[in-house]
Amino acid sequence: MKILFVVSEVEDLAKTGGLADVAKSLPMALRALGHDVRIVKPYYRQLAEKFNLENLTEPQKLVSGDKEYRFNIKRLELESVPVYCIDYPDYFHRNGLYSDGYEAFGDNAERFAFFSAAALQAAKAVNFQPDVIHCNDWHTALCPFFVKQDESEFFARSRTLFTLHNGAYQGIHKFADIPFIRPYGELASQIDSQGNLNYLRMGLRYADKINAVSPNYARELLTPLGSHNLYQDFQLRANDVSGILNGCDYQQWDPATDKFLPKNYNSESLKGKAACKAALQEEAGLPVNDKVPLVGMLCRLTEQKGFGYLLPVLSQLLQHNVQLLVIGTGDPVISDVLEFNASQHPDKLVFRNDFSTRIAHLLEAGCDFFLMPSLFEPCGLNQMYSLAYGTIPIVRAVGGLRDTVLDLQMLPDQATGFMFEAPDSSALLNCVRRALLFYHEYPQEFIAMQKRAMRHRFTWYDAALNYQALYQHCLPMD
Repeated sequence: MKILFVVSEVEDLAKTGGLADVAKSLPMALRALGHDVRIVKPYYRQLAEKFNLENLTEPQKLVSGDKEYRFNIKRLELESVPVYCIDYPDYFHRNGLYSDGYEAFGDNAERFAFFSAAALQAAKAVNFQPDVIHCNDWHTALCPFFVKQDESEFFARSRTLFTLHNGAYQGIHKFADIPFIRPYGELASQIDSQGNLNYLRMGLRYADKINAVSPNYARELLTPLGSHNLYQDFQLRANDVSGILNGCDYQQWDPATDKFLPKNYNSESLKGKAACKAALQEEAGLPVNDKVPLVGMLCRLTEQKGFGYLLPVLSQLLQHNVQLLVIGTGDPVISDVLEFNASQHPDKLVFRNDFSTRIAHLLEAGCDFFLMPSLFEPCGLNQMYSLAYGTIPIVRAVGGLRDTVLDLQMLPDQATGFMFEAPDSSALLNCVRRALLFYHEYPQEFIAMQKRAMRHRFTWYDAALNYQALYQHCLPMD
């Protein structure tokens, strides 16, 4: 099949989060299955500074009202996958992809409406007629609408798939600021009472098929509580919604070969993990003690990550024989609370409001547990990394966390972690206590759980096979 993969960020080229990981790994896995996959993304400043790319075609032109957009198409290859980059400096040559680091760019409505239209124009310019146009998150959610409105025959047999990586980010913008569309016919009903258009809702309405990045998250999106205030929209498309679990890049995340670790290890022998724990404790400024369970968190400091019910019981948690290392940036209120508690418990809690790839790998290897008490979690990657490193996840049973972690109480002989259901502080605290008790009272069983977790695998090959089947369902029957 010919697949046009339209996305706002790609690992190794421009990244703010997990979307970029998927945008690199999935096209590569599909390519390995024999499909002709081509990525389209913006030509951001950091990409322009890294690569001096020639224009692939003559300058392209799009017109909206009385405004003319002239842009260029650049081309590079990312491990054999062609990447077409939309070069429009006014929109994309900035310090940041979506914001300046403090607040979102005021013209994001225009930027990503233009990008969606330009991505389709790029396919025409290089004469690539896709069987499937795979759109990702709100930044590309107007593509399905533009395909259906296209008056040429170029996309007559193309079908669209819209993937939600995080339904909380919806791209709600003033309709008056959006180029390339006008409030005619049924489109007028998509404009709310405040004069806004919800980009994600447009993707839900006009895409041929919709999927989420885990089966459980797809089920949650079809419920009133899990739909991010789009319950009616998801219900209207319920028969077209499915879930496919993301894969994990085990070439980058393998404790046997990880170059960031002081000592490597595998599921046959965990001796190297003890060395990683000691190195992490020393670097964090915690007492080096292999008898004390070390719990790690590495995430954005946001309500989504469960801080709303972690912080109220943090002092109670730290009364136990435990060490906690939290690394992340974000909400200054959360940061302040963590810093205060760290000052009160310097031998038990360390908070770092920075991030590096090296410390992320060392944290996954050096911790005994990884805490993810998320309010919601579309898929989650850190629990997969943790499993691969024998670091036992303590998670809330939501989204992809439920799909990837097997709880001790539910499946004692197959368990790979600990889960709690209710989004409240007492449920979280009880779950952590259960994990700590297991660590202290059943050391041999804990090691067996670690080794079992390390053998658990979620590959991009399996994910690509599932997407291949979904693409087939998108296509015309004849």
